[in-house]
Order: sequence, then C-alpha cells, then structure tokens
Amino acid sequence: MANEAVDITEKLSLFSEHWSPKVIARLNDYEIKVVKVEGEFVWHTHDDTDELFIVVAGQLTIQLRDGGDVTLGAGQLFVVPRGVEHCPVADGEVHALLIEPTGVVNTN
Repeated sequence: MANEAVDITEKLSLFSEHWSPKVIARLNDYEIKVVKVEGEFVWHTHDDTDELFIVVAGQLTIQLRDGGDVTLGAGQLFVVPRGVEHCPVADGEVHALLIEPTGVVNTN
C-alpha cells in the first residue's frame, strides 16, 4: 500500500452504480468502503456484526423494524446493532462510507 492519503470524494467519482460498495482501504480485519445509494434497499439483518453508516453527502434514512427511523445528514453516522432488521432509504443520491469486517455480505 502506498504512503498517500485516500481521497474519498475522488473514489466516489470513479463509479456511478448504486448499492454497490467499493473497498477503498483496509484496517486490520475491516474493509472501508464507499457507496452511492438511491431509493430503497431491502430489509435485512447482519447476525454476526454491527453495521456502520457514515454519510458523506445527501440524506439517508435507516428504517429500523422495531425502533422507528434514524435520518442522517452529511457528517453524521449511525451504528445498526447486530441482529437488528433494517432498511436504508435515500430519496436522492447519497454518498456514504461503510466500515465492515472483511467478507460481510450486504444482505441475508
């Protein structure tokens, strides 16, 4: 790995597809990913890990099956605890950063 900064905005400019996270760095056993989202994902859970969403641009709502909605703007983050059923929704395009253990599958 080169000794240079990773430019998150630059990495986001390299693709246009939604709901397709791209790995931009690794930290121990974790992957740091950027993703563009728009519309509604599917309801899902992660039984073995929490899920971290950091919004870089736009507004993202995380619907929680048993706990209402959490709305995030740029510069805000939310951790969905493991085992909690959730569904990310974005009315417009949202750019986000995800930090997940290597090998995490987007849905189950």
